Amino acid sequence: MTVSTTTRPVTPVGILAAELAEISARLDATDGVGEDLRARLRRASALAGGLDPYVSACTTPESPALRALAARTAAEDWGDHGSAPQLEQEMLSGHVEGQALKLLVHLGRARRVLDVGMFTGYSSLAMAEALPADGTVVACEVDAHVAGIARECFDASPDGHKITVRVAPAADTLAELAAAGERFDLVFLDADKGGYLGYLQQVLDGDLLTEHGVVCVDNTLMQGQPWCGSTPNGDAVAAFNRAVADDPRVEQALLPVRDGLTILRRV
Repeated sequence: MTVSTTTRPVTPVGILAAELAEISARLDATDGVGEDLRARLRRASALAGGLDPYVSACTTPESPALRALAARTAAEDWGDHGSAPQLEQEMLSGHVEGQALKLLVHLGRARRVLDVGMFTGYSSLAMAEALPADGTVVACEVDAHVAGIARECFDASPDGHKITVRVAPAADTLAELAAAGERFDLVFLDADKGGYLGYLQQVLDGDLLTEHGVVCVDNTLMQGQPWCGSTPNGDAVAAFNRAVADDPRVEQALLPVRDGLTILRRV
């Protein structure tokens, strides 16, 4: 396996920074462009390109176990992943979002967490690290191969024993948990975008959320596609965001953390 050291930009700010850097480089190579315009574009490029590194530098560093999990994910040859070719290393939640989830677990004094769409387990392990010794994470993943990668990493972590992995379609697992009367203090949705609204309805209607519980939803800015372009995922996230905004049962805030993190609670 070869560790990939480069990732494509997958956040609105990252995409904007890449666009500005390319435009700035082209203008620098073009005759007849005023120095004032070149300088302003270079400042705009630096402003956008420096934001994510600055945010990361000012955030508590990730644990050795999370760093190892991120490296293991980067080492995987995702281009040769025949069973689910849509998977890619950029699906990892990553350092800043992982730390944000850890803080939410701490602040809410959560003891039981549900992770819907685990991938290789970064978010599950980050939240497990913030749980008390008897806390638990139930992690849903439909792909057995990535679930195997996650289990390898959990086994190498002192907090991995808190995580139970359920390999099945998320809707099936949510239905089973609801039927069993399971409830959670924090639910993290990061599965297929077309299923977001259905998963949220299952959480709310199935009474899977404790009285003071919160739901965190990843990728609710979806690379800017909800307002700048039409793709199936962008359309699904736009529909989800509209439905949440119109749902009188909840209140929410969409935070520009990485690719968008919506935090909501039942009112």
